[in-house]
Amino acid sequence: MPKSEYKKMVKAQLRIISAILAVLGISIIVFSIYPIAEYEYTSRKRFPKLVSPITGSERHNTLLAIGKDYSNIRDWSVNYEVDNGQKETGKYYLSIPKLGIENATVFEGGEDLSEGLIQYPGTAKPGKIGNTVIFGHSVLPVFFNAKNYLTIFSTIPKLSTGDEIFVNIADVVYKYQVKDMFEVEPDNLEILDQRANDSYLSLITCVPPGHPLKPRRLVVRALLTQI
Repeated sequence: MPKSEYKKMVKAQLRIISAILAVLGISIIVFSIYPIAEYEYTSRKRFPKLVSPITGSERHNTLLAIGKDYSNIRDWSVNYEVDNGQKETGKYYLSIPKLGIENATVFEGGEDLSEGLIQYPGTAKPGKIGNTVIFGHSVLPVFFNAKNYLTIFSTIPKLSTGDEIFVNIADVVYKYQVKDMFEVEPDNLEILDQRANDSYLSLITCVPPGHPLKPRRLVVRALLTQI
């Protein structure tokens, strides 16, 4: 093959490779950014945002979020006190039929969200008067896997009022129904408050799912309706 034709062939191949890489790069950007942008657009209509009574500074919270490991519950907020000697004291199971989550393990205490869902220490046990607060990890919704605790709460925003959540503790099944959904700043501790009028369940995850900084928390609050 003449040298000139060889050079033309190499240039043509390089152009093709460059085009493929460009398409892949654009696809990865769209694949990563679109779900976050879509969530931001739809969440404005669906979820009221409760400003933190402590600082109310989203920029401040965003800066604090840089470099955090959200598989560890201690990194979710500087105000969460989970390293105070309260270790795991037991476990039970949570199911959300609408999302395909079945018998996910909930640990009462602990810190590692890659091993299971975690009930915040000091909040009410399921079925008791008060507020059972459960944290779960989330990533981009396309990676959702009901069996993987690093992705298990990625599709929580798809829940709606009236959807059912079941908790199985000591072979007793409690049925909850979603009553409201809202967002809060990471330093808002009111989501941990206990209520004396009924039995509530609060599911909490970082939003938007897949956001590298995850500056807000989505709270799905449900009410006990049946034992």
